[in-house]
Amino acid sequence: MKHKIELKQKCISCGGTGLYSGMGESEGCAVVCFTCKGTGCQDYIHEYEDFEGLVESTDIEWVYQVNPGIKVGRGDGYELKDFGGISYKAWRQDKPFTLGTENRKFTCPAWWYQSADYEKMPKWKECIGIGSFFKCSHFDNKALCWERFDKEPE
Repeated sequence: MKHKIELKQKCISCGGTGLYSGMGESEGCAVVCFTCKGTGCQDYIHEYEDFEGLVESTDIEWVYQVNPGIKVGRGDGYELKDFGGISYKAWRQDKPFTLGTENRKFTCPAWWYQSADYEKMPKWKECIGIGSFFKCSHFDNKALCWERFDKEPE
């Protein structure tokens, strides 16, 4: 079933003053708020449908736990599995993302778990303060870092 909530609320941009003073306006001056057009009032409309369960996807084959900022997918000689992950079917069956389902070919454990599960991110001294994962002196040998990650307790 579809629903619609409509209400008037204090403008979130100007706090209800009708005026906005940002980095372009010096102290003591303002512009008319673009969001509420100076009224201090903002219309809020939210339309939604009742949740009746997860909707089946017809075009997804593979699922990744997260994407740490790398283009993933088929092409340039790569297949979906090359970036880690699990099948859509396994994901729909609530299978977990276990060790080995990370994007190990293109990321190191620190890079991956920074996004996937910060609590599991290694706190190794060689990872601290590198600034960029690509700049890490171990990045070209990240398979060794994954081996270490698999052996060391969390």
